[in-house]
Amino acid sequence: MALKAVHASDVPNLDQVTESAAALAVYSPWLAQGVKDEGEETKWGYKWPKFVVMGHRGSGMNMLQSSDAKLKSIKENSILSFNAATQFPIDFVEFDVQVTKDDCPVIFHDNFIGAEDKGVFKEERVTDITLLEFLSYGPQREGGKVGRPLVRKIKDGRIFDWKVEQDDSLCTLQEVFEKVDRSKGFNIELKFDDQIVYKEEKLEHVLQVILQVVIKYAKDRPILFSSFQPDAALLMRKMQTTYPVYFLTNGGSEIYTDIRRNSLEEAMKLCSGGGLQGIVSEVKAILRNPGVVTKIKQAKLCIITYGQLNNVPDAVYMQLLMGVEGVIVDLVREITEAVSDSRILVKEAGTWNFLS
Repeated sequence: MALKAVHASDVPNLDQVTESAAALAVYSPWLAQGVKDEGEETKWGYKWPKFVVMGHRGSGMNMLQSSDAKLKSIKENSILSFNAATQFPIDFVEFDVQVTKDDCPVIFHDNFIGAEDKGVFKEERVTDITLLEFLSYGPQREGGKVGRPLVRKIKDGRIFDWKVEQDDSLCTLQEVFEKVDRSKGFNIELKFDDQIVYKEEKLEHVLQVILQVVIKYAKDRPILFSSFQPDAALLMRKMQTTYPVYFLTNGGSEIYTDIRRNSLEEAMKLCSGGGLQGIVSEVKAILRNPGVVTKIKQAKLCIITYGQLNNVPDAVYMQLLMGVEGVIVDLVREITEAVSDSRILVKEAGTWNFLS
C-alpha cells in the first residue's frame, strides 16, 4: 500500500477544460476510498459532512452542443433529474429558482425560455410569463397534451432543440419539495439577470415569494441559498436566519461593473460584512490560488466550488486536500463513486494523505 500525492501538474490545463472534462472523469487514475464518518460537525442544525457532493441542476447540466451523451442524458432542473441524482450518495441537489409574473417560483436556469414555431425562433423572459405559460413548454404531464417544443439558445447565439435521452416536464419549487427524497439537501440558487439593475423592493418581493414556499414545505430538509446577485444574497440573509446564504462568484474570470463580483477577495468582504456563511466559487479560481482557501477559512467562511473541472476526480481530490468543503458536479455517478471510495489515513502537517 502506498500513499498517493497529487500535484497541480496532474490536473488538466485550467484554461483548456471544456466538455472533455466528462471523458476525463472516467479515465482518471484517482479513485479514492470513503471519507471518515467521524469527520462531521453540526452546522445550522443538521449534519454537515466535511466534504459534500452536490448534483448540478440535479444529475448535471445539459450541454446540447456537446458530442458527449452524458451531458444530454436527463433533462436538467427536472424532477426526473433530481430523483436520479438522489440514487447516488450525494448530499445536496443544486437548482435554479426564478419567479413567474404571477408569483410562482419555478425551476429553470436560463433567463429566457424559447420555442421554434414553423422555423421561427421565439423566446420569452421567464419572469415575464405566467406559470401556465411557463409549463406549456416541453413535455406535458397530462396524457395526450402536446407542449411547445423547447429549444435553447446558448451564449454564442446558436439554437439547439432541447433533446435529451430522458425528458421531463418543467416544474415548480413546491413540486420539488414534494417529490424529491426528503433526506437530500437543496442548494437553491436565487437566479437573477445580470443585465438588469434591480430595485430593493423588487428583490425583496421575489425573495419573499420564494421564502414562503421554502418555509411551508422544507420541514427538516437541509437548505442553503446561493446567488450571484450580491444584493439578493445580502437581502436573503436579512430576511431570514434559519438557512445559510452563500455568495456565488466566478472568482474574476469575467469582469462586471459591480466590483463585488470580480474576485474572491471581494467575495470574502461581501460575506464577512453581510453575515453570509460562505462562498461558492468557480473551481479554477481556487486551483490557481490554493492559498485563498486558508484565507476564506480564517474569515470563518465555508467554501464550495462549481465548474467543469469538478467532473475530473483528480481536481476534486486536490480540493479535498486543500480544505474545500464541497463540490457541485455534473457527473454525479463518477464523482460520488470516487469520493465514496476515498479513505483518509493520515492527517499530517495540515495535509490529508490517501490510500491509493
